Amino acid sequence: MDTWTLLTFVAARTERIRIAPNVLNVPLRLPAVIARSAASLDLLSAGRFDLALGAGGFWDAIVAMGGTRLTPGQAVTALEEAIDVIRLLWDTDQKRGAFSDGRYHRVTGAKRGPRPAHDIPIWIGAYKPRMLALTGRKGDGWVPSLGYLKPGDLDRGNAAIDAAAESAGRDPRAIRRLLNVGTGPAEPAAWAEQLAGLALEDGIGTFIAAGDDPRTLQVLGHDVAPLVRELVARERAARGIAGAPALPAAHDGPATSA
Repeated sequence: MDTWTLLTFVAARTERIRIAPNVLNVPLRLPAVIARSAASLDLLSAGRFDLALGAGGFWDAIVAMGGTRLTPGQAVTALEEAIDVIRLLWDTDQKRGAFSDGRYHRVTGAKRGPRPAHDIPIWIGAYKPRMLALTGRKGDGWVPSLGYLKPGDLDRGNAAIDAAAESAGRDPRAIRRLLNVGTGPAEPAAWAEQLAGLALEDGIGTFIAAGDDPRTLQVLGHDVAPLVRELVARERAARGIAGAPALPAAHDGPATSA
């Protein structure tokens, strides 16, 4: 199904859950249209929308739909330009039209707005060095998928994001660390132990069930999440850091999402 149509339908049928694309395929959408769509949906859902972006994948499918094939380097540059355009249009404190002269994305006097109901975070699906650096410079969150990661990738990714953030004068702890986890061990306790380890050692503050199986979503939200919170709180207390943020990133987690 079309992402925006589904998100809008879900937002209209719910009152409390947050909604976000995971992740939005930017090569198929004009950044200025993304900006207005995101702000509109955030307003209509009373501030429950977050935005996650990707530089593009499955290029054969993108080209088949009329998109332009980009090299990996070009795709990262295009995504950075898209982020700049989106934030320009959200910035309604500036009264003049928005201007951005990028190589792949530009606006020339576009009217700003609407202003979102809250400061919409931009999460980035990143794996390679340039994308991780972009996340550190301009992202509000990192949202990889566990199934695509090799041992040590979370540690290396966190280090790359932190270094890029510090070089840009940003606090690395302000960048939320999220993770698509799919399904886990059959026993909720075993799954909770796995996720608690990721929260404590890799700073993951939000776990997302990557899939649409109702049973998996129920188990993660109802059975696993409370155990994860309990395990993390207990371990933090044992380490003498009760009340401290998740390590090494700062967020309220661990939380769960569907």
